[in-house]
Amino acid sequence: MNHARVLLKADVNQTGGGWIDAKMSEALDISVATIERVRQRFVEEGLEGALGRKVQKRRKSRRLDGEGEAHLVALACSEGPSGPGHGSLRLLAERMVELGYVESVSHETVRQTLKKTNLSLG
Repeated sequence: MNHARVLLKADVNQTGGGWIDAKMSEALDISVATIERVRQRFVEEGLEGALGRKVQKRRKSRRLDGEGEAHLVALACSEGPSGPGHGSLRLLAERMVELGYVESVSHETVRQTLKKTNLSLG
């Protein structure tokens, strides 16, 4: 909505001409940088490009899907080996690979997944 409003306010063919960026920023409660980006995308990509969401190029696919997350939670909740490192993130990541649930997974992915599910190893 804001991108459409920016383009409407910037239109020089309207009565009174187009608004300046600072005035648009104040009226629409968005930054001048956002206004500049919308204008730039309109020039380079046209109306659809300025109004649509920008596709993220560097987004990686998720290592753990819903099924993988379920296996991880089950592993984290199960009785594991006792001693130092019991239930550590690195051990859980290694166990997920050993059991063939994933090809590879980092301890950080395990941490983020457990945090997302509000599961604590402590």
